[in-house]
Amino acid sequence: MRPTATAALSPQDRSRALSAMQEDELDLLIVGGGVVGAGAAVDAVTRGLSVGILEARDWASGTSSRSSKLIHGGLRYLEMLDFRLVREALKERGLLLQRLAPHLVRPVPFVYPLTHHGWERLYVAAGLTLYDALAAVSSTASGVPRHKHLTRRQALRLVPSLRKDALVGAVTYYDAQVDDARHTMFLVRTAVSYGALAANRSRVTGFIRQGERVTGVRVRDLETGADLEIRARQVLNATGVWTDETQSLVGERGQFQVRASKGIHLVVPRDRIQSQSGLILRTPTSVLFVIPWGRHWIIGTTDTDWSLDKAHPAASSSDIDYILRHVNKALVIPLTREDVEGVYAGLRPLLAGESESTSALSREHVVGHPTPGLVVVAGGKYTTYRVMAADAVDEVARGLDGRVPASCTQRIPLLGAEGYDAAWNARHRTATRYGIHVAWVEHLLHRYGSLATEVLDLCDADPVLAEALSGADDYLAAEVVYAASHEGARHLDDVLTRRTRISIETWDRGVSAARPAAALMAQVLGWSDDQQTKEIEHYLARVEAERASQQQPDDETADSARMRASEIVPLT
Repeated sequence: MRPTATAALSPQDRSRALSAMQEDELDLLIVGGGVVGAGAAVDAVTRGLSVGILEARDWASGTSSRSSKLIHGGLRYLEMLDFRLVREALKERGLLLQRLAPHLVRPVPFVYPLTHHGWERLYVAAGLTLYDALAAVSSTASGVPRHKHLTRRQALRLVPSLRKDALVGAVTYYDAQVDDARHTMFLVRTAVSYGALAANRSRVTGFIRQGERVTGVRVRDLETGADLEIRARQVLNATGVWTDETQSLVGERGQFQVRASKGIHLVVPRDRIQSQSGLILRTPTSVLFVIPWGRHWIIGTTDTDWSLDKAHPAASSSDIDYILRHVNKALVIPLTREDVEGVYAGLRPLLAGESESTSALSREHVVGHPTPGLVVVAGGKYTTYRVMAADAVDEVARGLDGRVPASCTQRIPLLGAEGYDAAWNARHRTATRYGIHVAWVEHLLHRYGSLATEVLDLCDADPVLAEALSGADDYLAAEVVYAASHEGARHLDDVLTRRTRISIETWDRGVSAARPAAALMAQVLGWSDDQQTKEIEHYLARVEAERASQQQPDDETADSARMRASEIVPLT
């Protein structure tokens, strides 16, 4: 089975999708446009089902754009003796690297400093040997080199910024990383290319029932204010940390509850830490990652209970100080608040349990069928989204009449993956053909895969789009246009925060890029001058509110400061 077209999430396609969803009863309607919902859309549509997917805000606007950006087995789960979860995650890592999304997922090395002689090296080596072995016995190649032992001198050569007294030796190993928001958006586009119907900024306001059975949903199109009804034989609740709230719309308590755990990350310029590798550092309660990210480092994360606003979790001053305090224990030149270029906070959807500590709650997922016609999937981790999606659609299939084929998504590359290796090998020819520097071609290949030529065609048609975006010179102007015309971006925040990472990769957090980006989006979305002004003012207010929240001492005051910036599109 091959996709029917190179799917675009254009404004016109969104309108057509909402209209089509109202015409005929769907086999499956998915509520939630994060990685699990998007993965379920790919899984279901490639089994031959008619599928719709709705998202109240933007694709990946919740947890799925605010992770550590790692695709990994989870070394700490080995310590918990959860070998099944680690093996499952390592298998998925191999699939993503080798087959499903090689344009979006890449190997990343880490140095693990050892602080004790003898026993620690044996302990860590045993864990990493098992980690490599579990990856090797999966059904696909691991896609990364095996771990290696380093002397202290070798480790310091790799990571000159490490304090000499912070280690006695080290071990280096590999995992993988991904731009989570782009990967989730590509899942949606892939589902659409196989025939799924997709619409963001479409909020489910209630469920339609026939007796005890759920038969569809009521929806508010937040862009137009129109109220719609969509019928489906099965509805899947894949709303992550909003699972309980979505479930409450049915009027019944769910079979399980989801507890939100906040994790924050700092983004600092690459030159603040001299290293050829990422770092993994021990803290009293967990681990801290220092992850290479283009011209930056991402440092995180925390793991604390969160019961306040779920759409915009706030990082407090104490959160930032916690990360700086622990990373500075290992660095020759300590990082300061002035070094922090970006900050973001996300929520993990953990299955509520008996433990009082969120770090001890399960990262495994569950699937339930609490009401006829309604399936719920919750928990899990980003790396295993495909397994979660397949399990959820298996449960959906049990509620459908007739035989539904088994999942085939381990053999379905995402858009941009097919032909990626050939496109990478031909990048110099491509650069010559379009009259653009090869570094830009490589940049586009890493973000769009073999679809990079669609962005380059925009540059070819309008040379102004081949220039760097004013205020964010790591991105081409054409990428903003493409985000609005092909990637479902409806608002300025969507582009600066998720289609690109300008909001965390520039010193002013995207303020300088806001006006030129809005002008480019206006050409695609037909914005008036007043709408452009509204978009810019909203974005500036959001940045101001986030900066204010990061000066507050605790979660409550940080949340209060962050909530001063309203939604660009009210959810009511």
